Amino acid sequence: MVADIAARLSRYSPSELVRGLRPPGQVGRRSAVLIGLYDTADGATTILTRRPEHMRKHAGEVAFPGGAVDDTDESLWAAATREAHEEVGLDPAAVEPIGELDRFVTGASFSLVTPLVGSIAEKPELTASPDEVDEIIHVSIAELLTPGVYRHERWLWEGEWRSVHFFDLVGDTVWGATAVMLHRLLELIAGVDPESSG
Repeated sequence: MVADIAARLSRYSPSELVRGLRPPGQVGRRSAVLIGLYDTADGATTILTRRPEHMRKHAGEVAFPGGAVDDTDESLWAAATREAHEEVGLDPAAVEPIGELDRFVTGASFSLVTPLVGSIAEKPELTASPDEVDEIIHVSIAELLTPGVYRHERWLWEGEWRSVHFFDLVGDTVWGATAVMLHRLLELIAGVDPESSG
């Protein structure tokens, strides 16, 4: 249940995770993503998007709604909910903030990404923006914890061996920063490493 997740997140203090080699003090643009959660018969469920193939960056990848913080955004939360509204039509007023996950400094652009977690009272009626979203994906926490869905590999990157996370959903594979966020979310709310559930 989302209420249980909110209780766990209320006790968590996020940290900053650096992916790749970043020059000291160098951070690019700030970005925020929204991990929206609502309850269904299958338990807590979150919203992901698949990016269209025509996009210049990360074409076809699965991600949380979100993007760069604009000068007009009053906060990271405002940026994340604005992006979610633009991408999938989620009403910002329908989302209540309940927590934050570890921030990421990406290795390629040195962008600081903040994952914000919000509660939605009921399953929202969403509409994908064709310019930004190919499909809206609703996935339950229970599905993410299903044996065989999660896997990880060891990749040699910039001279270091790193764990790369994957979630094999029906018709899609989630990996990269989104998979790292999902993995951390499951560790925090389920109290387990998803690998141990397989």
